This record gives sequence, C-alpha cells and structure tokens, in this order.
Amino acid sequence: MNKPLRRIAMFCGILVLALLVRTNYLQYVRADELNANEHNRRVEIERYAHERGDIIVDGEPVTGSVETTGSDFRYKRVWKDGPLWAPVTGFSSQAFGSSQLENLEDGILSGNGDQLFFDRTLSMFTGERQTGGNIVTTLDGAAQRAAFEGLGDKKGAVAALDPRTGAVLALASTPSYDPSDFAGNSMKDSEAWQKLLKDEDKPMLNRALRETYPPGSTFKVVTASAALENGLYSDIDAETESPLPWRLPLSTNLLQNEGSIPCENASLREALRWSCNTVFGKMSDDLGNDKMIEQAEKFGFNEEVFTPVRADAAVYPKDNRPQNAMAGIGQASNRATPLQMAMVAAAIANDGKLMRPYMVAQRQAPNLDVIYTHDKEQLSRPLSAENAQKVQRMMETVVEDGTGTNARIDGVTVGGKTGTAQHGLNNSEKPYAWFISYARTDSGSPVAVAVVVEDGKAVRDDISGGGLAAPIAKSVMKAVLDGKK
Repeated sequence: MNKPLRRIAMFCGILVLALLVRTNYLQYVRADELNANEHNRRVEIERYAHERGDIIVDGEPVTGSVETTGSDFRYKRVWKDGPLWAPVTGFSSQAFGSSQLENLEDGILSGNGDQLFFDRTLSMFTGERQTGGNIVTTLDGAAQRAAFEGLGDKKGAVAALDPRTGAVLALASTPSYDPSDFAGNSMKDSEAWQKLLKDEDKPMLNRALRETYPPGSTFKVVTASAALENGLYSDIDAETESPLPWRLPLSTNLLQNEGSIPCENASLREALRWSCNTVFGKMSDDLGNDKMIEQAEKFGFNEEVFTPVRADAAVYPKDNRPQNAMAGIGQASNRATPLQMAMVAAAIANDGKLMRPYMVAQRQAPNLDVIYTHDKEQLSRPLSAENAQKVQRMMETVVEDGTGTNARIDGVTVGGKTGTAQHGLNNSEKPYAWFISYARTDSGSPVAVAVVVEDGKAVRDDISGGGLAAPIAKSVMKAVLDGKK
C-alpha cells in the first residue's frame, strides 16, 4: 500500500475509533444525565408507552392505566376513588411529575428500576409487552374509608398504625383531590392542576404527614411518660405536688384549667382523666426542658419520619421555663403531625416499644414474583413496659370515665386522650380538636390512631377532641377490629 493510501486508512481508522469512543461515552458515561435531561422527550414517551404497575390495598389495585388519544404518550394513570387514596399514593401526571409512592416507587411501577432489569431483558427475547411491577401496601381499606368518611367536609387528618409492627393502616387527609383529573397532559389537565394550586383549602397538602399542629392535651401522655421514666412520680394514683392555682415560672400569669375540675394535687390518673393543665404544666417545669426534649425525641420528635413517604419533623423546642411548661401541655412552640401522635399512642399500646412506621409491605415484579418484603424494625423504646402499662391504665380511664367516652367500643379495651389545641395569636382562631387512642384485645393492640380536626364551621364552644375527633377514631379502630374477626 502506498503512502497516501496508508495515511487515508489511518485517518479513517482514527475516525472509526473516535466514533466508537464517542458512542460508548454517550451510552455509558452520560446515559443517566441524558435520560434525566428535561428536553429528552423520548424518555418520557418510553415511560408512558406501556401500562404502569399498580398500588395494591387489601389485595386489589386502587390504581390503573388507560390508553389515551391525541398524544404520543400512550397510557396515563387513573385511580379508583382517587380522593380516598391520594394521601397514600400521591399523583402521577404526564405533565406535572409525581409525588409520594408514585414517585418514590417509580422504578418498580414504571418497570424501569434496577430490580426489574432481568424482567426487561427477558421481555426483549420473549416479545412480551413490558409492564410495571406492583407496590403492595399495608393499608386497611375499611379503616381508610372510615377515616375519610369520618372527616367528611371538615379539614383534618387521620393516621392509624399497627403498634406491633409499625404498619400504616390508614392515612387520610381532607379536603382531598382526585389525581386522575390531571394525570394526562392536555389543556383540561392543566386547568385542573392550576385550580388545585389556587385552592385556599390546600387539598394537595397531606395533613397527616406534612402539616404540624400544636398537639394540645394529647401531648400530656408524653409528659406523664417523662415523669414516670425520670422517677418524678411512680404511683399513678398517688397525689402529685400540684397547687391550684399554679403560676407559670418567671411570670405573673396563672395557668388555667378548663372549668372547675378537681386538679389540685390530682394524681396522674385523675389529672389525665380531667386533662389538668396545672398538673402537667408544673410537671414539665419540674422535669426541665432537657428531660422533656429527651423524652419527646424517644417518641420520634425533632426528626423527619420516612414511611417511605417523608413526614415533617414534629418539634419539641429548646426553650425557657414558662414556654417549656406550656409545651408540656402541648402548646407554645410544641408542634406535631398526626403521624407523630399516632406513633406516641402506638408506642404506649405496644408496652413501650416504638416500631418504625412503614406503608410498603412488598414489591412485586410484573409476573407477581415478590422481589422485596418489609421486615419490621424497632425504632426506639420511649418507656419501660412497666411504665407503658401505667400510662395505658391512665388512658383507659380517660375513655371509660373521662373526656374520651365517645371512643368506647363494646367488649374492647380502649385507651385515649383528648386535646383541644389553641390556634392563632392569643388563641384568636378556632382551636384544633385532637384525639389519640388505641384498641387492645386479648392478642395485643392491633391499632393506634391519631385524629386532628380543623372545623371552621363549628361554634367555638362546641369544638373539642372528645366531641369531634374521638368518634372518628372509634370508627377507624372498629373497622380494623371488625376486619380481624
């Protein structure tokens, strides 16, 4: 070969080598970057070219996929009873992305996750149409419906757990929305999305996980736990050192109780039964801010919770003496999500062991093979079994013969605590109604519940945890218990 031809051959060889290097660089080095590029529409077209896997409750899908027309996206997501399940599933939209389980479990649901690599490869050889895998939840359909219908047209939220495992049984938030309304990418979908964003009632806010409220008197079970764990008191029926009136420390203000209730030197049991602010405010002050923070954090405060959906951190703050006393009765800067207060009730019901909350029981491949099963995990031990059982007896007195009688269930032991949390500057807004509870049978406690209600329509004097929230908690607990029969 003469010299010019050799040069041409070498040059062509270099071009071929450069092309191979460039191709491999794009396919392997920059693959993830290009796939994630917002301008790469082919990725989105491929995502919606096949049916999405389903989210499963009680063995049945609560989601589905339907073919579309007039779009290069072939399939879009639909929901069965979307407003009921939106607080659990989140949304999946061709135009506006996804949230909650639809987002966090997208790899399985879309069929594109690493765990489904073998299934995708096999379908290339078999010619079978690619589909997504399924997410099997821990949710109890009857409990979820009881929570949603119990809240009705009121703003509020319900969180229910299985204290023994941490499984999320219900997660309701109202007002809600239907994710099917904006699952596509049409003008109609865009209008539905914009309408939701402008709604002052914030239907897309998951109040069970992402809204923190002053927990009010429901927090008194945490303060009682701190008193028992730190040896401030040991006998729940012995008198406490609680004068009436009691003045807030470093202040001229007297802490008030609701009405003429017997709170002077009341025992722990009677103080919880009547919800004595003076007893628990002084108790929090006697323990001090550091010990109260330590106890609250054992129950999960001051840290985000992942179910795997993220829940905002409840807050028990570093504060001065008068504010710490108020935080001990669930006011001041003390704030909690409904999930957090369900965790408090669950830990007490489970003899002091707090299990990590979770709502994904299994992940399934498209052929229904199980590729993941959740193992229950203990998150912490907020109090000893002995002290947990003391708090149980106190909470059961509240339901048997106290402020929580609306949560009674015939033939079942129920423990609970009411709360009416002040809202707004100088309590200028209508208060929040709270109730936390658990139901106990011979085989343990299968359900713990937290309910918060923001009822702007109610007359202020009619707003109470026992009146508004306890009946909802009762219906959720009963739904779980009836399902165990």
